[in-house]
Amino acid sequence: MKKFIRKFILSISILLFTVSCSSTKNERQTLRVGMELQFPPFETIDNQGNPYGLSVELAQYLADKLNMDLEIINTAYSGLIPSLQAGKIDIILSSMTITEERSKVVDFSIPYAVSNLAMLININSEVESIDDANKQGIKVAVKKGTTGHIFAENNLQNAEIMIFDKESAAILEVAQGKADIFIYGQDTIYKAHTQNQDTTKINLEPIGDTQYWGIAVKKGNEELLNKINQYITEFQQDGGFNKLAEKYLSELKQVFDELNIPFFFDTK
Repeated sequence: MKKFIRKFILSISILLFTVSCSSTKNERQTLRVGMELQFPPFETIDNQGNPYGLSVELAQYLADKLNMDLEIINTAYSGLIPSLQAGKIDIILSSMTITEERSKVVDFSIPYAVSNLAMLININSEVESIDDANKQGIKVAVKKGTTGHIFAENNLQNAEIMIFDKESAAILEVAQGKADIFIYGQDTIYKAHTQNQDTTKINLEPIGDTQYWGIAVKKGNEELLNKINQYITEFQQDGGFNKLAEKYLSELKQVFDELNIPFFFDTK
């Protein structure tokens, strides 16, 4: 009898172990995507507080392609790369510009979008072009850690550089006349002007070198990087980016076309 009980217990243990292994093997993994949800229409939240925008939808398509669940982790822009390095997120998909400095600490995908810097200008400021900004007495608002911040530090040494954690604060400074200009991405600059037409003007001509957005992965994660690059290539070929542009950026695309400025997904 004891021998039978031992065999029965052993059989049950093997069965439970097999089921456990099978369950673990078939369990879907989660793609943890870091983004700062303060950059509409790319990364923002809806009325219910859920992640929403072009980048959010792009991340969902990527997760589906990889057969993974999606988790959006809202992270301050300056904290995105440290979070990736610490393993708190798997990728950064947050309208991040590919730069030489960032490429030293993360690996970027092939470009999926092009975005240049532009200027929001206080309506009473003497500044008309970026050349006018590099003067004493000119106050330049930038968002901490962005390419606009880097450009100002490297090229506008004669101006007073005002650093903010949020673009909304920088926009408010310009609208109230406390800063002459705000240097940021063309889409945000355009939208900020439409919301403050009585107090601001804009110059959408690209500032500095052409910039490209990429998806960042932890340094050395070639397997994931190769899958992302394949996904971007296929998504471009299938017209996926054009469909997202029609949904989120139709008005802005018309403005860009009128000004003969390259649009976001014209990466070639």
